[in-house]
Amino acid sequence: MPEPERQDARGINKREIMNRKIWLDGKIVDESDAKISVFDHGLLYGDGIFEGIRFYNGRVFRLTEHIERLYLSAKALLLKMPWTLEEVCEATLQTIRANGLNDGYIRLVVTRGIGDLGLNPYLCPTPSMFIIVSGITLYPAELYEQGLEVVTCSTRRPTPASLSPQVKSLNYLNNVMAKVEALKAGAKEGLMLNEQGYVAECTGDNVFIVKKGEVITPPVSDGSLDGITRQVIFELCAELGITIREMSMARYDIYTADESFLTGTAAETIPMVKLDEREIGVGKPGPISLKLIEAYRQKVRSEGTLF
Repeated sequence: MPEPERQDARGINKREIMNRKIWLDGKIVDESDAKISVFDHGLLYGDGIFEGIRFYNGRVFRLTEHIERLYLSAKALLLKMPWTLEEVCEATLQTIRANGLNDGYIRLVVTRGIGDLGLNPYLCPTPSMFIIVSGITLYPAELYEQGLEVVTCSTRRPTPASLSPQVKSLNYLNNVMAKVEALKAGAKEGLMLNEQGYVAECTGDNVFIVKKGEVITPPVSDGSLDGITRQVIFELCAELGITIREMSMARYDIYTADESFLTGTAAETIPMVKLDEREIGVGKPGPISLKLIEAYRQKVRSEGTLF
């Protein structure tokens, strides 16, 4: 009788872990052979960048947009990519094919590479890149129907003068500690403010509210990433005839909104129904949020780069 399949703490099948293939610096290798040096500056100092990408139904959603953003992050950090954009796109598709998945999540990471124990990035002659393909479940399925309860974190978003929120760097400790706060408070997600007290984003998602039929989200200048999913919501609102605009907002604006929802590549689009124990609207996912969620699901399963 065959041994039953077992899952690890991440909910990932043990057999999947054993068979997972990783793209590492130009080669597809087994996960057990995917190793980086202890002198890699991505490990030592968070000196690197990443992208999270989803694929559905045999298609990678917004592949080019994600890789273009990866290159913009690299440029901002003076990290010279030794691969062309087209080569990175093909490496991503190659990794998906090697893992035999039809739906899943891609984590693409570029580090400064091997250097020494000093900060000097110019002592790292060659960047390193690895691509992971796996399944992902960010929130339990029922929360997409019932909505998330969120708390405000005391941990603030870094100022743009420190590090632009548009750079998806490996230095994510700020978000990690905010996530810890939220989990300790019994919430699945945490709202982060900027130093002026305005809403920036959640630990991994952009924030939207609905007020009198209008969709509103903070401008990226208030400390949020201009997310790919965020951009798709603007497109969907235009297609559906829903007014959408940017506005600096305080927590009061979320407390008194008719609806709210969050967006992110991993989270997709999920309603937020409570913030700091205050019900948003009637405390249930609202009609505009649900309409956008359904439209997003249809789009991601019908558009994208075939692999």
